[in-house]
Amino acid sequence: MHVKEGLVPTILGTAVAAAGFALKDTIPKSYSSGMVGFGLANIVMGSADMIGSMNSSNKAASQFNKVLNSFK
Repeated sequence: MHVKEGLVPTILGTAVAAAGFALKDTIPKSYSSGMVGFGLANIVMGSADMIGSMNSSNKAASQFNKVLNSFK
């Protein structure tokens, strides 16, 4: 099974941010703010990783097509 690069940190970041937001009234504010911030940072970094890998795979596909077209 192929997991898209950057998907795991994005999903885990979403879970951590949601947990921090859900626990904001039960744990100290600094802990819940830290959890939300850490989760949001993971979402941003995972999304950037997914976008970067998408661009590199498109570049590889276009190079492959150029090689195939050269044989025609």
